[in-house]
Amino acid sequence: MAKDKKEVRYDADGAKRVMRGGDYMADFGGQLALGLMSNIVGQLTYFYTDKVGLAVGSVGIVMAIAKVIDALTDVIFGNIIDHSKGGNRKYYQWMLRMAIPAALIMVMMFTVPIQAGQIPALIYVLVTNLLLTAVIYTMIATPFSAVMVVRTNSQSERGSMGVFRAVGNYGAGMVVAIATIPVTNMLGGTQSAWIKYGTVLGIVVLLLFLICYNNGRKAVFASDLGENGQEETVEEEAVPFKEAMGMLFHNKYWVIVLLFNLITQVTNTISGSGGTYYCKWIFGNDSLVGLLGAAGMLATVVGFALSKPIIAKLGVTKTIYVGLLGAAIPAAVRCFMPTNFVVYMVTGLVGSFIQIPLMCLYGVLLAMTVDYNEWKYDKTLVATSGGAIGFGSKVGGGLSSLLLSLFLVLGSYDATVAEATTSMRYSIYGFSNYLPVVINLLMFFIFTRFDLEKKLPAMRQEVAERKAARQK
Repeated sequence: MAKDKKEVRYDADGAKRVMRGGDYMADFGGQLALGLMSNIVGQLTYFYTDKVGLAVGSVGIVMAIAKVIDALTDVIFGNIIDHSKGGNRKYYQWMLRMAIPAALIMVMMFTVPIQAGQIPALIYVLVTNLLLTAVIYTMIATPFSAVMVVRTNSQSERGSMGVFRAVGNYGAGMVVAIATIPVTNMLGGTQSAWIKYGTVLGIVVLLLFLICYNNGRKAVFASDLGENGQEETVEEEAVPFKEAMGMLFHNKYWVIVLLFNLITQVTNTISGSGGTYYCKWIFGNDSLVGLLGAAGMLATVVGFALSKPIIAKLGVTKTIYVGLLGAAIPAAVRCFMPTNFVVYMVTGLVGSFIQIPLMCLYGVLLAMTVDYNEWKYDKTLVATSGGAIGFGSKVGGGLSSLLLSLFLVLGSYDATVAEATTSMRYSIYGFSNYLPVVINLLMFFIFTRFDLEKKLPAMRQEVAERKAARQK
């Protein structure tokens, strides 16, 4: 006899379950599309400098400006969503509105009019980057990140959503890393080849967003499963922007998660874009990026398969400790053997494997800070919290582009030479090997102050008692 889809199910902690297999897959698809949009940005510095011919220093400045502006829009748009009406389903509406613009911008990123000169081309780069990240991506990703908080109250289901989203985001990164250089080289390696590649990605992004939206508009939320099936959704009273930001910056756990997103974004972005430079100038073949990405598939599959039991065994905080150290130690090994391809590949695989469980926890950390907001302020600030944490990711992305360009400038980078100079080599070693050691150890020490995990059960109980008292 088939299971009743309306049957109320509970997890081990007594929280109602609302997610089913199709929900996780649609959620995965939405994150995969967002991942394709964000990860292609990591390839743009190489595209702008080596395929279009823009000055490397100018590219770094333009990308950094775009990311800073982009970061501000996350905070502002998050507050706008918190002030909007429409219950929990309002978070999916933006995916439908932005699906077609998202597909179009994936093509426009590569149609840089270099024939018009450096200045017009740089202006075009700034505008298209702002449209991609500050407008379209933000208007989808900010409400989508809030879905994990409002969709279910089950920590188990939130954890599973985190795993599926991490697989989607990492899978997008793998697709971009493995396919971009080999495919565009196969198509001719010219700007035209990159435009064709962007067109295919745009179509994929459009279809994934439409599938995710269609599932979301019919979704069952935890708030839908009230007593006797009654609707429980209550619109939270909006908090003015200035007051909301003041609350968040007095939430030390939110600040730590903000820094966590910023610093991990720096390492991930530099790793994604820096690998192409490493393969081209240190190993002499940029197509090796595809080989490294393909080899990393095994570590990725194993890592995601083991993520849930690892997180269940270690808990959130210890999993993050392991992930941060797991990024620093392999990079330190590369510092001593920077020209050995096998060492580069193996340390990359080990670092990726150890960090994968950490990647599954971004949404879980956000949900924990939202729970703390409710305990401390009696306000969840769901979208503002998510948007402001997105601020850290965006600033981290901009900072990484600036750092990457700075290293290249200091190394007197010249894309026209036949062989890398000594200064070019050391600049690539700097952002690929030395920088990850420093910033991951820094984040490890910052995260030692994150002790929210053990406090949350008592806080949630207190919040539940408050709500029960108000209803009497």
